[in-house]
Amino acid sequence: MSTDSEPTEQDFSQGHALARIGQTLRLPAFRWWFGAQVLSASGTMTQTVAMSWVVLQYTHSALWLGMITVTTWTPLLVLGPWIGALVDHVDRRRLLVATQVGFIAVGLALFLLTLSRPPLVWLFLLAALSGVVTAFDAPARQVYVVDLVGPARIAGAVSLYEVTMNASRVVGPAIGGALLGTVGAWACFLANAVAFVPPLAVLLATRPVADPAAVTTRREPGAVRAGLRYVMGKPPVRACLPIAAASGMLFNLGVALPVFASQALHLGGGGYGALMAAFGVGALPGAVLAAGRGDPSGRLVRVLALTTAVVVFVLACSPTAAVAFVAIAVAGFSGIWFITAANTLAQIQSSDAMRGRVMAAWSMALPGTLPVTGLLVSTAIQLGGPRAGLLLAGAALAATTALGWNGLGERATPENMSLR
Repeated sequence: MSTDSEPTEQDFSQGHALARIGQTLRLPAFRWWFGAQVLSASGTMTQTVAMSWVVLQYTHSALWLGMITVTTWTPLLVLGPWIGALVDHVDRRRLLVATQVGFIAVGLALFLLTLSRPPLVWLFLLAALSGVVTAFDAPARQVYVVDLVGPARIAGAVSLYEVTMNASRVVGPAIGGALLGTVGAWACFLANAVAFVPPLAVLLATRPVADPAAVTTRREPGAVRAGLRYVMGKPPVRACLPIAAASGMLFNLGVALPVFASQALHLGGGGYGALMAAFGVGALPGAVLAAGRGDPSGRLVRVLALTTAVVVFVLACSPTAAVAFVAIAVAGFSGIWFITAANTLAQIQSSDAMRGRVMAAWSMALPGTLPVTGLLVSTAIQLGGPRAGLLLAGAALAATTALGWNGLGERATPENMSLR
């Protein structure tokens, strides 16, 4: 692998959007990890498209789409605080090696099962297993980005992480829609299993810049409680968490969008995949713009979150498919910009010793609360029709932004911290 020289801090701080991205990518280990993440995230989205469509075809009910979300994300919500303390005290690279192997195993199991028409319970069991693996993977993956690039480059690295997630929203649904329409769901699950091989190879072949000794110290008593106090003692971070939870109603497109696409817009599986891809097309420039602005402010987060809520209302009321495609692309742009800014804000205000616990709290909010928000969205659809889920998503985002408005206006100071 390349041994390119690292960018200097002066170069990094003076770069604009594209230069800032290029300077972060000059770090060889991060560049390889970034490329592998595009593949694995796209595989995950391919599998998500297939799973949602298979469950909808089995049950013809939005409520069951909510139940698959509950099954997948409950482990992260329940285990999050303890896993966050673990992530602060273990070798993140070794933990991620184990989670990549777990994702490959789940993808292969889904592939083998769906070669025939399995009982629905098996899909739910494998969704639960995937959720357990994700509970360990999500906070470790976010902190590992900092291990790769160092604390000074968090803003650019987090923004690039969001680029990978939203490149996957273009590539994954496009692949998923094509495979669903031509081969079948089993091919989507196989594609996901294969997509996790490259990140596993990168983890085995590279080493982070962080000192492993810094993350393998003995866990102190009360680590979970200390992490919760730390998060609650920072008003901007505390305000971001409910907003992140509410945003899950938008980002968890597998619940509201299949029903909206099929029943409100009268589209098939390919159209549903195209709507998912349109969200990703809009999100990519939003993530790039976030990368170029450097460290974000709470004021920026609250303005972008409120803007996104308004755009989601427009999407929910779209009279035609053409309007919906434009609206969902704009929602992707503003939504990813705001959630990237909020994630970066949480990370730059965290000490190295607490970053795993802060990111675990973030992962509990998004995507950990998806069991709750997914059920709320699916219930809204059952009671109010195919547009009700998106209307609820916009309302929740607007309400949580209003509740956190003052907290996002505060600056981080030592006095705001309950644990230093």
